[in-house]
Amino acid sequence: MKQLTKNTFLCFTALLLCVFFSSCETNQTAHKLFLPEGFSYEIYVDSIGEKIRHMAVSENDILYAKFRRQSKNGVLVGIQDLDGDGKYDSLLKFGSYHTPQKGSYSTGARIYNGYLYYSNHLNVYRVKLDNDKIVPSYEPERIVIDDHEHGSHEHIAKPIAFDNNGNIYVPFGSPNNACQNPKRTPQTPGQNPCPDLIKHAGVWKFDANKSNQTQEDGELYATGLRSIVAMDWNSYDNSLYAVVHGRDDLARLWPNHFNTWESAILPSEEFVKIEKGDNYGWPFCYYDQIKNKKVLAPEYGGNGEIIGICNDFKDPLIGFPGHWAPNDLVFYEGEHFPERYKNGAFIAFHGSTNRIPYPQSGYFVAFVPFNDGKFGEFEVFIDGFAGIDPIINTRDAMFRPMGIAFSNDGSMFISDSRQGRIWKIKYDQDKNDFNLKQLSKMEKRKSLSHIRTPDKIKDRIELESNELGQNLYNKHCVSCHQIDGQGASGRFPSLSSDWVNGDKKELIKIILQGIEGDIEVNGEIYNGIMPQYNFLTDDQIADLLTYIRKSFGNKSSSISMDEVEVIRKSILNSN
Repeated sequence: MKQLTKNTFLCFTALLLCVFFSSCETNQTAHKLFLPEGFSYEIYVDSIGEKIRHMAVSENDILYAKFRRQSKNGVLVGIQDLDGDGKYDSLLKFGSYHTPQKGSYSTGARIYNGYLYYSNHLNVYRVKLDNDKIVPSYEPERIVIDDHEHGSHEHIAKPIAFDNNGNIYVPFGSPNNACQNPKRTPQTPGQNPCPDLIKHAGVWKFDANKSNQTQEDGELYATGLRSIVAMDWNSYDNSLYAVVHGRDDLARLWPNHFNTWESAILPSEEFVKIEKGDNYGWPFCYYDQIKNKKVLAPEYGGNGEIIGICNDFKDPLIGFPGHWAPNDLVFYEGEHFPERYKNGAFIAFHGSTNRIPYPQSGYFVAFVPFNDGKFGEFEVFIDGFAGIDPIINTRDAMFRPMGIAFSNDGSMFISDSRQGRIWKIKYDQDKNDFNLKQLSKMEKRKSLSHIRTPDKIKDRIELESNELGQNLYNKHCVSCHQIDGQGASGRFPSLSSDWVNGDKKELIKIILQGIEGDIEVNGEIYNGIMPQYNFLTDDQIADLLTYIRKSFGNKSSSISMDEVEVIRKSILNSN
């Protein structure tokens, strides 16, 4: 195995303010965030030039942020305010992995017992921090290794959390939306028993101080958890919590049971307390926040009403609306904010990508108060990241909240995943005088289209459908690649690319066979999770691909039914 070396880890570059080009300072400088009365914000870093995931703050107030993907300058950044003016003075990118990684689901960054722990999609690392240096001088080590034979897949992000007894908790997300084979295929039943539950869709516990552990060295702590990015240990009640990403595509996969409105708002993103031995029911059940109960998934005979075996599984504490994308969770232990925020949960909702034909939703930071051992209703704590409402296409959002961290004085850092901006949140008034009236303006923001439940008729976006190919696109493709065909950065690629306009044969193969793994589109790396569409007829595929090749700025030639037929036969013969 290739070993990490001090030289590779110390490969870093100092960024100068002058590298930020004037093109980055357009209307973003006028962008405004909204917070409860008494709170204020300032831009701590305008842009680090990377897509940020999770963050953590050291004992000497160095802010560390994890990059979504490995850049030429490193995998992490250390940021420090040396003169106390509220803006950074030193910003250094550094670090590497034991082997180069193209994947875009690198996520975790937490500090525990003087070590910075961080993850990419297949490993959890740690490095000992120096008291007087931003960039550690020690060699990093691998703590947890995902050695599954399949390599990269969807839901492979590895957030990390620690208990008070020297253990680290790492989720292994499901490589499937609903345990179908083939995955994400309409009217396909789920596998029972679901093989993904053996090594995925759960949280494993490991020794936080032991190197080179594989999953077999860990202990399955809880199961039935499809995909976790937001996870934290609550020191108040000594328990693990997470906000789980719910499944997708109820209407696309099961149009006989679900309409597009139901598919837009369901199922819940589940705020859960995870205790040893818990089973939250994926893939057999999902939580419906409208009905306030778990119901049977359609892959296992459900229709949105049948409960079946779902009473056997644990319910969430809160069922948030579907597809809000909970991407970080941090409990507040500081003293800077008013007392009512103590021990409460801050959740960064990154924002939906697949609510079309309804507006996208999420894109804000929520707060869930914790009093007398119970969680209350969620509040809108920070809003305005998107800079627009309604949000039609994901790329219309100017910023998307991602990582949360707190400084030693208790003020908050919140990061953006698009531009790499970091804000600092402070409370400016006497915290002892705080009252609930200061929340009234934020409560009103719940009526905006990116937070409220959409009206079935008034909020529906009418999609043009003037030809067969466009109709197929709206049915099968728009939820990922969006109305404008430009996708969602880091997750779904743009359709204005060589992948679409290049070799017809390869494009047809992708439609018939799907694609999974790291792909590069227009210079950006995506963990491809394109399902196969061989259930479409040859003429449907020809119509769909012709529409795509002549839309979204593309001006490529048509694809015929005969061309699809030839490729389909060659695939069948090769098998």
